[in-house]
Amino acid sequence: MKKQLKQNWKLFLIASLTLGLAPFNPPHIVGKLNWLLGGNAFSGENAMQSKDLFDIFLHGTPWLLLLISGILNISRKK
Repeated sequence: MKKQLKQNWKLFLIASLTLGLAPFNPPHIVGKLNWLLGGNAFSGENAMQSKDLFDIFLHGTPWLLLLISGILNISRKK
Protein backbone atom coordinates (compact mmCIF):
# COMPACT_ATOMS: atom_id res chain seq x y z
CA MET A 1 0.00 0.00 0.00
CA LYS A 2 2.79 2.39 0.93
CA LYS A 3 4.57 1.60 -2.34
CA GLN A 4 1.42 2.38 -4.35
CA LEU A 5 0.98 5.69 -2.55
CA LYS A 6 4.57 6.64 -3.39
CA GLN A 7 4.40 5.63 -7.04
CA ASN A 8 0.98 7.04 -7.99
CA TRP A 9 1.65 10.71 -7.24
CA LYS A 10 1.02 11.65 -10.89
CA LEU A 11 -2.42 10.05 -10.80
CA PHE A 12 -3.22 11.85 -7.54
CA LEU A 13 -2.06 15.15 -9.07
CA ILE A 14 -4.31 14.71 -12.11
CA ALA A 15 -7.25 13.70 -9.88
CA SER A 16 -6.66 16.72 -7.65
CA LEU A 17 -6.58 19.13 -10.57
CA THR A 18 -9.74 17.67 -12.14
CA LEU A 19 -12.08 16.15 -9.55
CA GLY A 20 -10.51 18.03 -6.65
CA LEU A 21 -11.14 21.43 -8.24
CA ALA A 22 -14.39 20.72 -10.11
CA PRO A 23 -16.39 22.90 -10.85
CA PHE A 24 -13.61 25.28 -11.63
CA ASN A 25 -15.00 28.75 -11.00
CA PRO A 26 -14.78 28.83 -7.95
CA PRO A 27 -13.56 25.37 -6.92
CA HIS A 28 -16.24 23.53 -5.00
CA ILE A 29 -13.88 22.28 -2.30
CA VAL A 30 -12.86 25.85 -1.46
CA GLY A 31 -16.47 26.85 -0.81
CA LYS A 32 -17.10 23.79 1.36
CA LEU A 33 -13.90 24.33 3.38
CA ASN A 34 -14.80 28.00 3.91
CA TRP A 35 -18.19 26.84 5.11
CA LEU A 36 -16.55 24.42 7.56
CA LEU A 37 -13.99 26.92 8.81
CA GLY A 38 -16.58 29.69 9.07
CA GLY A 39 -18.30 27.89 11.92
CA ASN A 40 -21.78 27.66 10.42
CA ALA A 41 -21.44 24.13 9.10
CA PHE A 42 -22.96 22.32 12.07
CA SER A 43 -25.47 24.80 13.48
CA GLY A 44 -28.14 27.13 12.26
CA GLU A 45 -30.59 26.84 9.42
CA ASN A 46 -27.81 26.51 6.82
CA ALA A 47 -26.10 23.58 8.55
CA MET A 48 -24.38 20.95 6.43
CA GLN A 49 -26.33 17.91 5.40
CA SER A 50 -24.99 14.44 4.70
CA LYS A 51 -24.68 15.24 0.98
CA ASP A 52 -22.40 18.19 1.83
CA LEU A 53 -20.13 15.99 3.94
CA PHE A 54 -19.99 13.43 1.11
CA ASP A 55 -19.13 16.29 -1.25
CA ILE A 56 -16.18 17.30 0.94
CA PHE A 57 -15.04 13.68 1.01
CA LEU A 58 -15.38 13.32 -2.77
CA HIS A 59 -13.53 16.53 -3.66
CA GLY A 60 -11.01 16.29 -0.81
CA THR A 61 -9.80 12.70 -1.20
CA PRO A 62 -7.53 13.37 -4.21
CA TRP A 63 -5.85 16.23 -2.30
CA LEU A 64 -5.36 14.04 0.77
CA LEU A 65 -3.84 11.23 -1.31
CA LEU A 66 -1.55 13.71 -3.08
CA LEU A 67 -0.41 15.11 0.27
CA ILE A 68 0.30 11.65 1.69
CA SER A 69 2.16 10.63 -1.47
CA GLY A 70 4.25 13.81 -1.37
CA ILE A 71 5.17 13.29 2.28
CA LEU A 72 6.16 9.67 1.63
CA ASN A 73 8.27 10.62 -1.39
CA ILE A 74 10.01 13.47 0.45
CA SER A 75 10.75 11.35 3.51
CA ARG A 76 12.18 8.62 1.25
CA LYS A 77 14.75 11.03 -0.24
CA LYS A 78 16.16 12.11 3.12
